[in-house]
Amino acid sequence: MKITDLKVAIIGDAPIVRVTTDEGIDGVGAGETFKPYLKPMIEFYRDLIIGKDPTDVERVMLGIRRMGSFKPWGTAVSAIEMALWDIAGKAAGVPSYKLLGGKIRDKVQVYNGNVRFKREGNEPEHFAADMQVMKDHPYNFSIIKQPVSFHGGMHRYMDDFHFGTAVQNRRYPNRGTITPKGFKYLLACIEAMQDVLGDDVGLALDCGPGMTVPDALKLAKELEGSNIMWLEDMVIGNYHPYELADQYTQITPYTSTPIHTGEQLYLRQNCVDLIERNAVNVLGPDVADVGGIAEMKFIAEYADLHGILFAPHGTFNGLIGLAAQTHMAAVLPENFIAFELPTADPAWWLDIMEGGEQFAVTDSHIDVPDTPGLGLTFIPEEGGKYLREEDAGFFDD
Repeated sequence: MKITDLKVAIIGDAPIVRVTTDEGIDGVGAGETFKPYLKPMIEFYRDLIIGKDPTDVERVMLGIRRMGSFKPWGTAVSAIEMALWDIAGKAAGVPSYKLLGGKIRDKVQVYNGNVRFKREGNEPEHFAADMQVMKDHPYNFSIIKQPVSFHGGMHRYMDDFHFGTAVQNRRYPNRGTITPKGFKYLLACIEAMQDVLGDDVGLALDCGPGMTVPDALKLAKELEGSNIMWLEDMVIGNYHPYELADQYTQITPYTSTPIHTGEQLYLRQNCVDLIERNAVNVLGPDVADVGGIAEMKFIAEYADLHGILFAPHGTFNGLIGLAAQTHMAAVLPENFIAFELPTADPAWWLDIMEGGEQFAVTDSHIDVPDTPGLGLTFIPEEGGKYLREEDAGFFDD
């Protein structure tokens, strides 16, 4: 079997990959649902994979991995890797997880970082009401993650949240020392959410990046004994093209509150310091950024050897990303907690692909499917309705 083409289309706003072969078997992969700008980056790899055997996944990946980078640029490599595992599974007539070592669990746990509702305000009682709505959701989430601090935009809507000038641009790396007023407000919002969730649902907090090391440790110490699942990306994290294990080693060893990072990480090599120095308690790369499913499995296994837990990121990975995460979670070692649930957004994704119903959530878990490959197949006549003019040939062989 040989790869004949790498096709990329923007469907909705998501970069979608379709790898075709000379035996008529294709594979799909995807990036986050709001990254249309990645299309040319993905197309860059076309000539590097055409003519290769897609079922030799590692051989193909060796040829392209070194030319990716930290989030968002690792998405291109990751989406291609998903598509290769999809082809390999379809060619063998087995679910992709069978080729990744086989599943160790029949159901995979998910946590909520994506099913959201408009909060009515920014006072602690509004955070509590928002948490009640998510707690009552039919998915019966076991863990809910809430953005707070710099990640939650508190510096943008609260005067004097930190000692600095807040920039309103959402992607701007605001950073600074939190004021006493800001810290008191942050704690009040957290306490209000905990009062709602109690011991029934775990609360994870996406905090930054942007917090200083002293503030991060101060927050972690304040929350000790409160059953917080983890504090995520407090100092370094989302969209940083590096990791600074030294900063996390000034926090993690000195608190019992679990410390989490990793959504921007690309490749196993960039996880070595965090893992070997036990710089965090929980690692959370994104399958659509880290280099793919097998790359994630390698990192999780190495983390497990060092006593580090695993809670992968993935909130905006869409229906295809959900399939990839499910196969990934099925084979991860027992340090796996849960992955961040993406959704079929917009809902018409369930109309343009067969197999989406297999990934329904019941009691915060998804049953691992047994259909070949990743378990999803485009319906060209339906998917074609959502193609842009320049992508009209996406479904052609």
